[in-house]
Amino acid sequence: MSAQQEYRGRRLGLTSLTVAASGLLALLIGVAFAVLLWAISDANSSVSARRASRTALVEVGAMEQLLLDLETGQRGFVITKQETFLQPWREARATLPAEARRFTESATSAAQRRASEQITRGVESFLNDYSVPLVKMVRQGDPAASSLATTTEGKRRVDALRGRFDRYMADERTQLAERTDAAGTNSRQAVLAAAIGLAASTALVAVFTILQHRAVVRPVRGAAAAAQELAGGDLSMRIPPSKVAEIGALGSSFNSMAASLQDSRRRIMESTEAVHRRTARDLHDGAQQRLVSLMIGLRLAREMLPETETATADLLDQSIDNAQTAINELRELASGIYPLVLTVKGLVAAVQDLASRCPVPTVVQSKDERRISSTIESNAYFVVAEAVTNAVKHAQASRIDVSIEFGDVLQIKVADDGIGGVGKATAGSGMTGLTNRVAAFDGKLAIDSPPGGGTAILIQIPIRH
Repeated sequence: MSAQQEYRGRRLGLTSLTVAASGLLALLIGVAFAVLLWAISDANSSVSARRASRTALVEVGAMEQLLLDLETGQRGFVITKQETFLQPWREARATLPAEARRFTESATSAAQRRASEQITRGVESFLNDYSVPLVKMVRQGDPAASSLATTTEGKRRVDALRGRFDRYMADERTQLAERTDAAGTNSRQAVLAAAIGLAASTALVAVFTILQHRAVVRPVRGAAAAAQELAGGDLSMRIPPSKVAEIGALGSSFNSMAASLQDSRRRIMESTEAVHRRTARDLHDGAQQRLVSLMIGLRLAREMLPETETATADLLDQSIDNAQTAINELRELASGIYPLVLTVKGLVAAVQDLASRCPVPTVVQSKDERRISSTIESNAYFVVAEAVTNAVKHAQASRIDVSIEFGDVLQIKVADDGIGGVGKATAGSGMTGLTNRVAAFDGKLAIDSPPGGGTAILIQIPIRH
């Protein structure tokens, strides 16, 4: 009787353990799905917030460009007294009301709305209180229009407004980064919670079955392969969540290490891009503008010179040619550092401008064109520039085709009809640089280059929404 009771006791215990394990398994699955649903909802909210931030950044850039058009147009008119220089000024003045409304409406917070309203009032004040009266003074022949005080006042106003624009864009990018970081943190927490739930569920099932080979050996082999890829420079390599807690911890550590390396490389590229953009802008706004003013002055002096002064005229003509050459060289230098068209019009326009200057005929095609992250745009542009440069230098090509397709993934293909025979094993440092640029943004680079069949480089970079 006691043996039977003991047996019944063991059955009860086993049943209770099974019921408890099944209940815990169901609970873990329910919690995992709840966390995933919460993560999906939070991701959708983050997508909307980031989209609004990107729109705000586009609008503030357009507003700043209007200010630059106003300032550049009036400056050219003050120097030359020619109405043709006022064309950008007139267009910017006509566009300002509608753009100011869009700019204010795109603000993503109460503080940003107040800042946008202050900026709008500042631009309108610059136009109405300074620029319009200045143009009127020039038309009336008032010599005060070209005085140092008037010029200094205009520069002070423009610098103050550009400072406000920079602060507005910095605040908006900070908000965008915070939203992105928050979404990333929530997603990682959701993935971690789901991974823990799956690991615990597997541990319960493993009590009744033996799956050591598939549960341990296979993930270890995968981790070793991932480590080899990471050592080869592919920083986008990640280890998927494992059902075994130890393998999951190894994968989390590996992924954290890879993500840290990738984030470090991305931050370096973003910092470099910011320096390039600032340097190009300083060249454009500083030395280039001074050279333009110098050339205009030389041309005016040449027009006022009597025809009898041939030696002086020849010297002025030579000086004008030298000034134009310097402007062209400076423009090429600024474009090489960070092309202005990339900031103003985006990736496709910048690549088309690059193609127009390429010594080998280059055709650019795009699909679903739109503006994306400035960092991704700049790195994608320099990847295309390097690929086109390699084709010009080494491929002996007679034609280069560039296709750009926007979607969830930015897909770029650079193909030539050259001699081919290029591979990752034989590629030089230029191709390694391309791979590193693409990998820093979770991208992939593939090369198809059969000997005698031309070379096609396919780049895929995820677009974060």
